[in-house]
Amino acid sequence: MLSKIDLKIKLAVLVVLAVMAGFVWQQVWSQQANQQYLKVDFFDVGQGDSIFIETPDKKQILIDGGPGEAVLEKLGNEMGFFDRSLDLVILTHPDSDHLNGLIEVLRHYQVAQILASPAQTDGAGFKEWQKIISEKNIPVTIGQAGQQIEISPRINFDVVYPFSGTGSGTNTSSIVGRLCYQQICFLMTGDIEESQEKTLGQTNFNLNSQVLKVAHHGSKTSSTDGLLSRVQPQLAIISVGKNNSFGHPAPEIVERLKKYTNKILRTDETGNIEIKTDGTQLFFEN
Repeated sequence: MLSKIDLKIKLAVLVVLAVMAGFVWQQVWSQQANQQYLKVDFFDVGQGDSIFIETPDKKQILIDGGPGEAVLEKLGNEMGFFDRSLDLVILTHPDSDHLNGLIEVLRHYQVAQILASPAQTDGAGFKEWQKIISEKNIPVTIGQAGQQIEISPRINFDVVYPFSGTGSGTNTSSIVGRLCYQQICFLMTGDIEESQEKTLGQTNFNLNSQVLKVAHHGSKTSSTDGLLSRVQPQLAIISVGKNNSFGHPAPEIVERLKKYTNKILRTDETGNIEIKTDGTQLFFEN
C-alpha cells in the first residue's frame, strides 16, 4: 500500500507532466496559427463562379458572386458575422451566374475597390450593379492585360486578359488573372472560350500555374490543349451546378484535363473546395 508521501509525489509528477504536455501542445498550436497560409475557397454556389481569397495578413478578395444570394452565407461562414468588409471584388464578366451574387455582396458589405471586365450589358442586374457602385462611391478599375495588383507582400494578382480592343462580348471579355504566392500560382479564367485561349497562348505571359480554375464551367468551347499545355496544372477546379441543364462539364473536357493533371475537383461533387498554400506546397482535402 502506498504511503501518503508516495501518493503526493506521484500526484506532483502527474501535475508536472500535464503542465509539460500543455506547454508542448501550446507551442504546436502557436506554430500552426503563425503559419503563413494563402487560402482560396471555390464556393459551391450552383451553376456559377465565386472564389474567396484570404491572405496571411487577412486581406480578403472575392472573385465573382455566383447566380444568387448563396454567396452571402458562404462569406458569413468564412469571414464571420461581424466582418463586413472586402478589400477587393473582381467581376470577371457581367453574366448573371457571376454578377448577381455580387450585387447582394455590394448591398451587405463595404467594398474598398472593384476590378471589373470592360464588358457591359443592358440587363437589369448590370444596371443595379452600376447604381450601387455609384451610390456607395466605390472605386472601379477596368481590367486589362498587363495590370499587376500587389494584394499583400509576396502575393500578386496579374491580369493577363483581356487586351485593349478585345470586343464587348461578355465571355470574350472575361478577366483572366494569375494569383501567385511565392512559388504557387492559381490561374483564374472566368468564362473565356477557345479563341481567347488561343490569344493567351500566343502571348509571353507566364501562365504556368499549379491550380487552374477551369474556364466556363467545363464547357466544350474552352480548355483547349494549347492553353492546358501552357498552364500544366497540378490541380483543376470545375465550378459547376449539380445536374445543370448545360451538361457542364462536357465529358470530352474532363478527359482532356486528365491528360494534364490527375487531380480534378468539382463543386457539384464535393461542395466548397478549400485550398491552402504556404507558398511552396498545396494543401487540400478530397
